[in-house]
Amino acid sequence: MQLQPNPLSAMALINDVPVTMVEGRRAVCDGGDGPLGHPKIYINLDLPGPRSCGYCGLRFEQVHHHH
Repeated sequence: MQLQPNPLSAMALINDVPVTMVEGRRAVCDGGDGPLGHPKIYINLDLPGPRSCGYCGLRFEQVHHHH
């Protein structure tokens, strides 16, 4: 069992990546890294707070401009 990877390690690593702030109501994520990424998806940012990509876990949040 000692050779098994820590299941939380991937979650801990993705939590170290800062939230990407996005102008507009949706983010586009393809996982980056070209062919090593994942299918392109669109993430709705209408609700407050960061939203995670269902494939890779990267987080996106809408920039709110206050007038």
